[in-house]
Amino acid sequence: MSKIKTCVSLYSLQDEYLNKRMSLEDIFKFLADNTVEGIEFLPDQMMPNAPHPSEETLAEWDRLVSSYNMRPVIADVFLNTNLYKNRELTPKECVDLLIDEIKLANRLGIRLIRLVSMVPAFVIEPLLPYAEKYNVTLALEIHAGLSFDVPKTQEFIKEMKRLNSPYVGLVIDAGIFCKRLPRVMANYCQQHLGTNQEVINYVNNIFAQGTDPRKVIIEHNGFPDDLKKLLKSDADHFFAHFADGYENEPYSILDEYMPYIKHFHFKLFEMIESGEEYSIDYKGLLKYLHEKGYDGYVSTEYEGNRWVLPGNPMEEKEQVLAHQALIRSVIKELEEQEVY
Repeated sequence: MSKIKTCVSLYSLQDEYLNKRMSLEDIFKFLADNTVEGIEFLPDQMMPNAPHPSEETLAEWDRLVSSYNMRPVIADVFLNTNLYKNRELTPKECVDLLIDEIKLANRLGIRLIRLVSMVPAFVIEPLLPYAEKYNVTLALEIHAGLSFDVPKTQEFIKEMKRLNSPYVGLVIDAGIFCKRLPRVMANYCQQHLGTNQEVINYVNNIFAQGTDPRKVIIEHNGFPDDLKKLLKSDADHFFAHFADGYENEPYSILDEYMPYIKHFHFKLFEMIESGEEYSIDYKGLLKYLHEKGYDGYVSTEYEGNRWVLPGNPMEEKEQVLAHQALIRSVIKELEEQEVY
C-alpha cells in the first residue's frame, strides 16, 4: 500500500472565504462531504487574533474538527521580519513569535508547521526545545523561485543537517516541477494586462527546451538580449519577471533530501479536460514519491485563483475537487500495480 496521503490547503479556498461565500464551517462541510480527511490550515488567514485566539475561537475550532471528523495536518506560518518600518526583528523577537506559533499548533492538534521560505536559519536551534516539548515539527518551504540554490535556503538546509533532528525538515512546493508555464498566468497577463504574445511565446519556448526562465536569467546575469528586445511595456516586464517564479527541475533534485521531507504542496494552477494539471506531471511526481517510499501528505494548493480574469467565475471548489480526484486515482493505480 502507498504511504502517500492527501489533504487540501485551505489557501485553495481563500477567495470563497474572503468574500464570505463560505464560512470556515462551510469549508469543513464541503471538504467532509467530498471525503477529504485532512486540511492544511493558515491561522493568520482564518483564525482571528492568531497566534493568540480567544477561548471561544478555540472551542469553535474543536467543534468543527470533531463534527466533521477533519484531520488538521499542518499549519502554514509566516514570520514577518519587517514588522517595523525602521528595523528588522531581532533574533530573539523572531524566536519568540515562532514559539507562540508552536504552542498554537499544538493546541489545534497540529504536529507540523510550514515555515515560509526565507525564514532565517538562526531560529532553528533555539526553537528545538519547544518543538520537542510540544511535539511540533518545523519545516521550511522550498518554493519555486526560492529553491535549493538560494543562499538563505542553503543556510537553513545546512543548519537542518547539522542539528539532524526529527523535528526539523522541509516542505516541497511542486511549483519547482513545472513542465509548462501556467496557462492561466499567461492568459491573464495577455488579456487583462496587455502582455505581448511574443514575450509569452519566448517564455513558453524556454520550458519546451526543458529548462525554465530562472535558470536562463541566472545564466545570462539578467534577461537575454533577445528577450530584452521584446519587452516594450510594463505588462511585458511584469510577465517576464513573474515567469521566473516557476521552475522546471527533475524529480531527482529531491534524492538527497527525502529523509528530511515532511510534506508536499501539490501546486494547482489549472485542471484541464483530460483530468490532468496543465503545468505539472503529477503522475510522474507521485510515481517518484511512491518509489522512494514517501510517507506523508500531499496537499492540494490552488493558486490559479489569483489569475482569474475579471468577469469570469471563481472555480476554487471545482478545481480542488478535480485535483483531488487526479491525486487519488494515481495513488490507487500505484497501489494496484504494487499488488500485481
